[in-house]
Amino acid sequence: MAEHQLIVRLRELARNLWWTWQPEVIDLFRSLDPDLWESSGHSPIVFLSEIDHERLTSKAEQMALDSRVDYAFRRLKDYLKNSKSWGAIYAASLRSRPVAYFSMEFGLHESLPIYSGGLGVLAGDHLKSASDLGIPLVAVGLLYSEGYFRQKLDIEGWQQENYPHNRPDLLPIEPALGADGKPVRIAIPTRNGTLHAQVWTADVGRTKLFLLDSRVPENSEWDQSLSARLYGGDARVRIRQELLLGVGGVMALRAMGVHPSVIHLNEGHSAFALLAEIEGEMQEQGQSFWEAAREVSARSVFTTHTPVAAGHDRFWAELVEENLGLFREKIGLSYEDFLGLGRVHTHDQGEPFCMTVLALKLTRRANGVSALHGEVSRQMWHPLFHGRRLEEVPIGHITNGVHAATWIAPQMQRMYDHHLPIDWRARIRHPEVWKSIDSISDAEFWETHQILKASMISFVRRRLVAQAKARDESPETLDKLSRRLDLDVLTLGFARRFATYKRAGLILSEADRLIDMVRATGKKIQLVFAGKAHPEDRLGKELIQSIVRKTRQEAFEDWVVFVEDYDMNVARALVQGVDVWLNNPRRPQEASGTSGEKALLNGVLNFSVLDGWWAEAYNGLNGFAIGRGQTHVDPHVQDSRDHADLISTLLSEVIPLYYERDKDGYPRQWIARQKAALTSLGWRFNADRMVMDYAERCYLPAAMGVSCHIPI
Repeated sequence: MAEHQLIVRLRELARNLWWTWQPEVIDLFRSLDPDLWESSGHSPIVFLSEIDHERLTSKAEQMALDSRVDYAFRRLKDYLKNSKSWGAIYAASLRSRPVAYFSMEFGLHESLPIYSGGLGVLAGDHLKSASDLGIPLVAVGLLYSEGYFRQKLDIEGWQQENYPHNRPDLLPIEPALGADGKPVRIAIPTRNGTLHAQVWTADVGRTKLFLLDSRVPENSEWDQSLSARLYGGDARVRIRQELLLGVGGVMALRAMGVHPSVIHLNEGHSAFALLAEIEGEMQEQGQSFWEAAREVSARSVFTTHTPVAAGHDRFWAELVEENLGLFREKIGLSYEDFLGLGRVHTHDQGEPFCMTVLALKLTRRANGVSALHGEVSRQMWHPLFHGRRLEEVPIGHITNGVHAATWIAPQMQRMYDHHLPIDWRARIRHPEVWKSIDSISDAEFWETHQILKASMISFVRRRLVAQAKARDESPETLDKLSRRLDLDVLTLGFARRFATYKRAGLILSEADRLIDMVRATGKKIQLVFAGKAHPEDRLGKELIQSIVRKTRQEAFEDWVVFVEDYDMNVARALVQGVDVWLNNPRRPQEASGTSGEKALLNGVLNFSVLDGWWAEAYNGLNGFAIGRGQTHVDPHVQDSRDHADLISTLLSEVIPLYYERDKDGYPRQWIARQKAALTSLGWRFNADRMVMDYAERCYLPAAMGVSCHIPI
C-alpha cells in the first residue's frame, strides 16, 4: 500500500465515528503509538495530526498493519452500503423522508465532547443503533466550543471546572453543504437581533449528525458564545440555545434538502422545532396554525427523561416574547395564545412557559424511558389533560437500552463470539441468543471478568497518580495511590452525575459503623466513585468533597477511591471492571439509569434501588435489590430506610455470595447470578431493542399518520 493511500484510509476511518464501536479499529490506532493514542484523548484525528507520517508508515510496515488498515477500510465501506439491514427491510418507507432526532447533547465518544452525561450518551447510543439497524435517521444538535467542563479536584477535594477549547479542525466534523453545494448558514430573526449559525456534519456510521454553531462573525459577541458551553449560563442563554437547536435545526434541515417524515424530540429542550415545522407546513399548504399543528403533532414523537419537576425548562413571558415574538407574529398567534402553548393552565398569566408542556401539547406520541417513569410522568402531567383519568393520560413508555458494541469490553465480546450464535450482534434483542451464556464454563467466565477487573484497577491507579501529581502531592502519596485497590477484594462502583437525589454518599452514611460491620464479617470491600456536580450545585460539590476527604483518611484510604473527570472513557473502565454496580437514587426520581445496563452486559451485577430500569429488570436471581420498591412521603425517612436496606443486603447477601468459593477458588453461586442476569436481561436492555421499539411503535405509524401504540 502506498504511503499516501495508507494515510488517506486512516483519515477516512477517523472521520466516521463508526470506529468508536469497532475494537479492532481502535486497537489499530493504539498499536501505531500507544502513548500518543492516550495523550491524544483517543482521538484518531488528533493522533494523525501529531504523528510523523514517515514514522507512521514505517511502523505500519514493521508491524504489517497496512493489511489491517485495508481490511478495516473495506469493512467500513461494506457497512455503509449494506442493503440488507433491518431498516432496509422493515423501515424502507422512511428512506426518502427520514426521522429527524433532536437532542441538546450527544455522547458518542470522549473525543467529541458535546455531552454531559446520561441523556447525551443515550442519544449517542440511539444514533449508533439506528445506524446498525439501517433505520433512516438524521440527528440535530449543537456544536459546543467548550463543551461540558473538565473536572479537577483541589487539595481540599473541592471541584474546579475547566473549559478547554475544542478546535473544529481536530474534531470528526465537516462543514455541512446545502443543495447548492455551499456551506449551510441559517439566520433566525428575534426582537434583540438576528441569530446566525453555521452547520457542521458528523458521520455516525450510516447516520448523519448535524451540529449548529453560533461562532460566526455575523453574530454579536454574546450570541457567538451561545454555543460555547453545554448547560451553562442563565435562562436568557438557555432559551436562545433552544431557539437555535429547535428553530435553527429545522431551518438547517430544509437548507440541506432534508424533509423529515417524523420529528423525535429527545427531552423538551428542542420543542421549538415543532413550531418551526408548523410554520413550514403553513407556508407549504396554506393552512392555519391550528390546522398545521394537527398535521405536525401526528408525525411527532416526544421522549421525556425528567421525573423531577424542577428539571423541566421554564421561561418567563417577557423572555419568550423577546426571542420568539417575531416568530409568533409570523405564524399568526396572539401573545396570549402563544404563551398558552407552554402553560398547563393556558390562561394563567402568572405561569411560566414550559418546554415540556409545549412538547406534550404539540405531539401525539409521548413516552417516558422506563415503565415506572411512564407512570411518574402521567402523574406529573395529569393536570395538563383536563377531564381524563390518570390512566388515560397519553404518555407511555419505551425503556432505554444501551449500544452493546460501544459498552461491552472487547474481551467479553470475544468470549461471546466463541459461545453465542455467530450472528449474536445482529440478533442481540432475541432471548434465545442469550441462552448460550450457560454453555460458557465458570472458569472462562470468571477469568474473563478478572482480566477486566485487573485492567480497571490499573486504569484507576494511573488516574489517581496523575491527578495527585497535578496537585503536587508527595512521592509517598503517589506510591500509596499506585497500589490502591486489590484484585481479590469485592469492588463496588458508583459513577454518575452528583445530583443530590442520586444519593452518592448513602453507603457512607455512618461510615465508621459500616467499617466495623464489614470487618466483623472477616471480609473486605472497595468502593470506586466518579462523577461531576453541576457547576452551580453546591450541595453536589460538597458531597464530592466529603467522599474525597474520606479517601484521604487512614481508616478509609484502603477501600474508597474517587476518580476525577468522569467521562465516557472512565465510564467504560468502571462498568466493565467492577464486581457490583451500585445505584441508590431516591425512588422514583431515576428515570432509567442506563449505566447499570452497561454494567449488566459486561457480566457485572447490579445492586440498586427498585427504580428506573431495575424496577422492571430485577427478578430476585439476577442481581441485588435495595428495599422493596416502597416510597415514603418523608424523604428523610426514606433515606434512612434505604440506607438500612443497603447495608443489610450488602452484609447478608452481597459479601457472603462473593466470597463463597469452591475448592478450585471459584464463586460458583456468584457466577450463576452473573449468567442469570445476562440470560434474563441482555436481550431486553440494549439499544437495538429500544430503537426498534421506537421504529415500530412510533416512527412508522407517525410517518403514515396512523394512531400510535406506546404501551402504558
